[in-house]
Order: sequence, then structure tokens, then C-alpha cells
Amino acid sequence: MSRRAVVALVAALAVAVAGLVAWRLLTPGSPLERALAMAPAATSRVSWTDWDGVRRELGADVDAGSSAEEVDAFLSDAFGRDLSAMSALGTSAGVMQAELGFSPATITWELLAQSPDGAVEMLGVDDDVSFGEVADRLAELGWTEPKDDDGVWVGGPDVLAGAGPMLTPELQHFALLADRHVILASDQAPYLEQVLDVVDGDADSADDLADLASGLGDPLAAAAYDGAYACERLAMSQADDDAQAEADQLVEAAGGVHPLTGFAMGLLPGGDLRAVMQVEDPDDAPGDADARAQLAAGPAPGQGGDFSDRFRVAGARSEGREITLDLRPEDGEYVLSDLTSGPVLFATC
Repeated sequence: MSRRAVVALVAALAVAVAGLVAWRLLTPGSPLERALAMAPAATSRVSWTDWDGVRRELGADVDAGSSAEEVDAFLSDAFGRDLSAMSALGTSAGVMQAELGFSPATITWELLAQSPDGAVEMLGVDDDVSFGEVADRLAELGWTEPKDDDGVWVGGPDVLAGAGPMLTPELQHFALLADRHVILASDQAPYLEQVLDVVDGDADSADDLADLASGLGDPLAAAAYDGAYACERLAMSQADDDAQAEADQLVEAAGGVHPLTGFAMGLLPGGDLRAVMQVEDPDDAPGDADARAQLAAGPAPGQGGDFSDRFRVAGARSEGREITLDLRPEDGEYVLSDLTSGPVLFATC
């Protein structure tokens, strides 16, 4: 091979490697992170369900041909394993399957992102869901078709009620993003327009929550909160005075903790849980990891009993600003749904 050919080959390889590196840097690694890349920067809390993973975990064979009753039975099985607690579609699934042409039986994942300005329901779909058929159904049911293919289908409470009973208000307005295999929905059409600005790259996304959620890996179900929401939602102030006094003593005995700037918890395939907590200063994280692991292994004031009645702490570690607790639930315990609302002592601020 000539020297010129070698130089050209090396240059081509360098370009290819650079492109691959850039793609990895710009493209989030997990479906949860990719979904969060479409959530507005002001998002304060998200709830995630990996419906593909849930179907695998349960060995469920529901699909596009399943009846509404079969889909509702699937949701009941998922609820019994604490796998549907983060979904906004629990009461909607059967009607969605029958009327809209998609449901938890066919969508690949679901992310509900909420901010002070509004909420958006994001649904990932695969090739089994026809966007053309979904558009036809929406038009037949009364939604107003947008001028652009990726614009907002405007409905409203009356259109939603006409589509069927028990549908969540978040399904009032839609955007069908066929090129991304994503369906967006919201109870506010203007907010959905704001989300489309994020999707188009014209507005910032929820990068901080995406970074936090990356520590969960690939959960089947998860919740992630920013610091302000975590310190309100999980606060011991929601407990009575006696429980707060007990909590203060337990925190002091554990060596104290620092305020959280983020909190995430996910249920992993196989049944284990992971909690990821973030503090402002990396120097505080190792001490917080020890203290919060101790708190997670003891009494649960405000909830009753001990945390050890529900799970055991299988591991605790810190890296940078993040503290990670690996939890192993006892059989039959609904740990994810219990510990994503307060008071939760080991997540106290």
C-alpha cells in the first residue's frame, strides 16, 4: 500500500472514530436518558416504566391483538409486583388498547415528566404500532389534526371523555413523532408545544435529571426528583411531631447528613432496587453514604416499623456527588411505591 493510501486510510479511521466518540457523547446511553433528553429543563420530577422490560419480567404475551380485558389483567399482574406504580396509564390501559391503538401492551417505555409549568406523557413505540393508524383513530374520535405531521393534535376533556371512560387527563392532546418512534401527550396543548421545542433542539432539556437517572442503570420502573422536590416530597416534616423527634435523634446518631440536590430510585430486573442521592459537595458524599446506609437499615419513623422489615441494604457507595444504596426487598413488599413519597428517613434533607 502506498504512503498516500496509508495516510488516507488513517485519516478515514480518525474521522470514523471521532464520529463514534461524538455520537456517544451526544446520545444518552439508556432509554430513560434518551427520554429525559426530550423533557424540558424545568422538569422537577419524572416517573418511568420500561414496558418492554415489564412484559419480559412477567413473561406476559400481550400484544397489539390482545383484548382490553387481557391488557387490564396484565396491568393487574404488574401492579402485584410493584412494576406499574410509576405509570400514569393504570386505569387507561384497556380503553387505550381498544380505542387508540396503543397501550402498555404495545408501547416500549413510558415517561411522565412534570414541572411547575405542566406535564408531558412520553410513550416509546416500536414497529408494531402504526402511526398512520393512530392518526386515523384520533381523527375519527374527534381530535383536530395539526397542519404539520409532528404538530399537536388538539383534543380536550370532551373529546377525551368521548373516546372512552377512565382515560387519564394527560391524554387530552397528542404529538406523533414517527421519526423518533415516540408519542407525546399532555393535558395542555401549549405545554406540548414547549416540549416540541425541546425535541427540535430549540430549548434546553432536563440534563441534571438525566445525569442523576443514569446512575440507576436500566430500571423497569423508577422515579427521579430534583433537589427542591425531593426535599419537599420525602421530608420528615410530613410526619407527626413524635416521628420527627425520633428522626432527629437517629440522624444525629448516624453522624448527620447534607441536603440533597437530587433523588432517584429504580426497581431493577430481578427485583432489587437502587437509590441514587446527590449532594452539593463531593467531599460530603462518602460520609452521607455511610450515614444514609445506617438510616436505611434501622427504624422508619413516620412510616412505621423498621426499614429492615421491608428490605436489606446490600451495598452503599459514593462517587463524586452521588450516593448509591443497593436494596434487596423482602418478598411481597412494595418498596418502590412506598419510598418515592415521604416521609423517608434515609432520604431526608
